[in-house]
Amino acid sequence: MQSNGFINGQLYFPEDYQSFLDLRETEEAIKYIKSIFQDKFAAEMNLHRVSAPIFVLQSSGINDYLSGTEQPVRFNIKAMNSQAEVVQSLAKWKRQALKDYGFISGEGLYTDMNAIRPDEAVLDNLHSVYVDQWDWERIIAENERKLDVLKYIVKKIYSVLKKVEQAVCRKYHQLPGEMLPESIHFIHSEELEELYPDLSPRERENRICEERGAVFIIGIGADLKSGQPHDLRAADYDDWITETTAGYRGLNGDILVWYPILNCAMELSSMGIRVDRKALLQQLTIKNEEYKQNFPFHQGILRNELPLSIGGGIGQSRLCMYFLRKCHIGEVHASVWSPDMIEQCRRKNVKLL
Repeated sequence: MQSNGFINGQLYFPEDYQSFLDLRETEEAIKYIKSIFQDKFAAEMNLHRVSAPIFVLQSSGINDYLSGTEQPVRFNIKAMNSQAEVVQSLAKWKRQALKDYGFISGEGLYTDMNAIRPDEAVLDNLHSVYVDQWDWERIIAENERKLDVLKYIVKKIYSVLKKVEQAVCRKYHQLPGEMLPESIHFIHSEELEELYPDLSPRERENRICEERGAVFIIGIGADLKSGQPHDLRAADYDDWITETTAGYRGLNGDILVWYPILNCAMELSSMGIRVDRKALLQQLTIKNEEYKQNFPFHQGILRNELPLSIGGGIGQSRLCMYFLRKCHIGEVHASVWSPDMIEQCRRKNVKLL
């Protein structure tokens, strides 16, 4: 099985690749997908659209540091003599917004999030310095901080993905037929490690997604038996430490689908039930980040002033790439690429925006 991205320094291109849509058709289709998805998603999840910042003050502690190591773009605001940061996602900002907008349990918000991630380790078929996603957050009750609720929400999101794929295939007949399976498969990261102990986390994702078509991997952030987590997660938004069943931890996870165009698993969404006071203290200690307890956002959780919630991000360009059967994310959004990558794409009939 071939993998996506750079292979010995080369991008992966399907043999004799040709886009099913030309540039103008692609731009029209991007608009259509984004419009229909957010309407169906908001209705299914009872979410209301709100405006969101593209930068926040560094002192607020509200920016998302993703796995805990990525550094955001920073700049000085002269009029305020303060440092600001371009958002990397809105994981923490949304929870404060739920309170500010006065939402109640079962309600929530979504917004367009546009980010710059300069510490992206590799730029390839699926990864770009520019990120666009729908960030969403929904209030839950204390008795809903459990695995069954997480699975219920994942199934609702997956039902929207199915409906949108059906609509796109009806509208653009030149595209191949539907690829998403009828249902999504759930598996804990601990189970996945037990199934494929000799494979890396990425290889495990490829193997299970090729077998199942669509998978939600539960519990990402805590160490597995190998001593390493399935993937890194920051300490202060998703709850990845709470025990759900014997031997399994985490109330978060990723939605992944098998993408035959690139012969690999494609992550469409990262999401989870957010930390409460207990989980935040545990995770900050594990990450040696106790100093963050003094930030206003973290104080809001520790004082039980912010609502309990579930939320995540859904990649806009990833969805467009998947539904339009593109082989490079640069075909559905404008970003910056190395001259070498641009030339390789040109030779392989990949038209970058």
